[in-house]
Amino acid sequence: MIRAVTFDFWDTLVFDDSDEPKRAALGLPSKADTRRQLLTAEVQQHHPQLSNAQLGAAFDHANECFRHCWKVEHNTPTVARRMQFAYEHLGVAPTPGFAELVRAVEDMEVEVAPDWVPDMATTLAALAGKYKLGIISDTIHTPGRGLRELLRRAGVLQHFACLIFSDEVGASKPAPQVFTQCAAALGLPLAEIAHVGDRESNDVAGPRALGMRAILFTGAIDRDSAHTAADAVCSEFAQLPAVLRGLQSQ
Repeated sequence: MIRAVTFDFWDTLVFDDSDEPKRAALGLPSKADTRRQLLTAEVQQHHPQLSNAQLGAAFDHANECFRHCWKVEHNTPTVARRMQFAYEHLGVAPTPGFAELVRAVEDMEVEVAPDWVPDMATTLAALAGKYKLGIISDTIHTPGRGLRELLRRAGVLQHFACLIFSDEVGASKPAPQVFTQCAAALGLPLAEIAHVGDRESNDVAGPRALGMRAILFTGAIDRDSAHTAADAVCSEFAQLPAVLRGLQSQ
């Protein structure tokens, strides 16, 4: 029996990078360009001898370090640690405005928010009447603090009994501990939890290896659902209650 449902955040509850057209409409650079500009401006203010090319190489190095940690070591360094990778590459200590730099990067997707997938709020409200709900999400630039604020603004934060964000727990999907921590917080065995997400390795293989059910969500992006090992595929958020009923009968 399924008694709880956990959700990925990006490309499951919201459309990842749907804030980019909004930024363009406001005359703002892309998020990646803004992050690079913020780092360059802060460091060059105190180290004017460093060139834009050197700062760009440091920025790229920091991103590569992050991707290695995320994809290979299954943890997501905080924005502060990611920026430190850049400073270490340059051979300089954190500058006086380092904390402000970090906060500006962390808040970018809160200040210009992404779009929620259709029927997200009404479907979560309906599911909350039948299941315990949780979120298990990797955090890339926006930390758990910012994701909570987005959920609060959308009026859905109260539906979740457990929030597992990788920057807060020191591990990211598909590491077993993110799923086991959520199960412990929900007070349920893993076998009674279904996880919903868009990535095969993180949201399907990870939970299924622990005995959970997995639902591949393709409503934001379809990552080769024809070859998924998920227990079910859902293409529209409003279909989730019916998909879950189908799994209950199996």
